[in-house]
Amino acid sequence: MPAKHVICLSDEQRHRLDQLTRAGRHHARSIQHARILLLTDAADDDRPAWSDEKIADALDCGTATVARVRKRFLADGLDEALRARKTAPGRPPKIDGIAEAHLVALACSSPPEGRARWSLRLLCDRFVELTVREGHLAGPVSYETVRQVLKKTHCDRTA
Repeated sequence: MPAKHVICLSDEQRHRLDQLTRAGRHHARSIQHARILLLTDAADDDRPAWSDEKIADALDCGTATVARVRKRFLADGLDEALRARKTAPGRPPKIDGIAEAHLVALACSSPPEGRARWSLRLLCDRFVELTVREGHLAGPVSYETVRQVLKKTHCDRTA
């Protein structure tokens, strides 16, 4: 199956890609994208361009990656095709800045009657009860989420 986007690299581009793959410190994705572009190059009559499936097998990546790099090279140029894109962030945090401040304030407050200090589960229950009522939190959170926030803010529950 012929490639949808035919890549014809100039001598200068081929030399730059060759240097990027052979020497220096570069991002792993940039090196992989350079190898993809070198293998998809159809400008050389002696050496035909590889198919997407063959490149994907040789470089241990997906055929969609090969097609995406090829398309980005033709649309945006060599620099954009080589640029390692950051991955999209995951889901938004359950506890935002305001709720985090309330959690730290609660953890620094005196523990309930009959307790020497706040336990994570007790702190989590009280935090959810207060913040849902005040509207700072949409729903319940786990005690593990509370632990991670307290660890991130270096809050000590033992005081």
